[in-house]
Amino acid sequence: MQPFNRRQMLQAMGLGALGTTCASWFAPLATAAAHHPARRRHCILLWMNGGPSQTDTFDMKPGHANGGPIKEIPTSVPGLRFSEHFARLAEQADQLAVIRSLTTKEGDHSRGAYVVRTGYTQQGDVAYPAMGCSLSKQLNHGDTILPPYVSIAPQSQLNPAAFGPGFLGPQYAPAIVGGQPTGGGAMADLRLENVEWARGVDQRQAARRMEMWQALESKFLASRRQNALAAHHALYRQAAEMMRPEVRQAFDLKEEPAAVRQRYGRGLFGQGCLLARRLVERGVPFVEVALGQGLAWDTHQDNFQQVGRLSEELDAGWSSLMIELSDRGLLESTTIVWMGEFGRTPIINNNAGRDHFPNAWSCVLAGGGIAGGQSYGRTTPDGMKIEENPVQIGDVLATLCQAVGVEPECENVTPSDRPVKIAEGSPIDELLA
Repeated sequence: MQPFNRRQMLQAMGLGALGTTCASWFAPLATAAAHHPARRRHCILLWMNGGPSQTDTFDMKPGHANGGPIKEIPTSVPGLRFSEHFARLAEQADQLAVIRSLTTKEGDHSRGAYVVRTGYTQQGDVAYPAMGCSLSKQLNHGDTILPPYVSIAPQSQLNPAAFGPGFLGPQYAPAIVGGQPTGGGAMADLRLENVEWARGVDQRQAARRMEMWQALESKFLASRRQNALAAHHALYRQAAEMMRPEVRQAFDLKEEPAAVRQRYGRGLFGQGCLLARRLVERGVPFVEVALGQGLAWDTHQDNFQQVGRLSEELDAGWSSLMIELSDRGLLESTTIVWMGEFGRTPIINNNAGRDHFPNAWSCVLAGGGIAGGQSYGRTTPDGMKIEENPVQIGDVLATLCQAVGVEPECENVTPSDRPVKIAEGSPIDELLA
């Protein structure tokens, strides 16, 4: 993190009077520091593959036939109520802003994931970048050897384009952390693949090889200006940097106390949230953590037991993540977004399940730049329609951009020289701190 100049902070706030007491200027100073352009900003996406049920998580419908058996509980914010499976998150409700009126038009997993993750419909010849690629490009200071975008245990098989850099090129693709759930109560194992040096090559030899490669590449590229060659060079250099010992150390969860790892949860998601905290501490601007294997939230059958199990895993990992970020002074500069590709039908089907439902569903924003402790928008008592403040996905992404200090109007340019905004939508002022 870059150091702050107190005089600059005071000038920015208009607090030049030296006679002001400590009590009167400390809180504004802290607020100004949190939003100062020089402060590192981070984003963590908690991605729920398959489309989670809003009716059984953050937009409960108690007393209605559509409500189902999962009960709601009060939170630390009067009037704001969550699922009973979110006991720990309920204590941190003052940091959460629940959007209950999100509406999209794609009820297919593949197309739904694409429009939510990029902000654009998948059509035509433009491959739009995922939001993580666009935001990490803007937030990257370029002074760390760690990748600017890390995706932990992604489930991208149905539509890899929804998770990729699109026209930005492969140098903006996320670094993938793979992992397999383990049985018998063991901790899930997360690791970067293929980052070990060849057998018999030590650190000194590896450094000399990199110096030789850099010299040859520089000479080769000096007479060639093609974008594809520059992209290949950047990608290769990033891959080589990932093999350095300090990079591997950042991803080593065995450095964490056993009690901390246990608190996050032993599964891939919980351990992924712990890794996200370690990466944000080290300056990584964008981290994504997926919950569940395959389309875990695609609960056409046995919805309530599946949602209960997934929600408890989510509660442990997400709440621990926010607590530890807060304890380290990082929550105020880290924005968290929770979402999937769509919601699920309020009506319960004949298999005790809920089906695809993009008409009226929920997502959650939290942490830095977000005015927590509220819900925004409202659905009807049966959950079938939006009756207050409908929100488009472009508005959510524009709000996220604003929260992390990136202008939604910022443009990337396609290879055909077409400018494309990072987010097509309007920030929701009520949700911004």
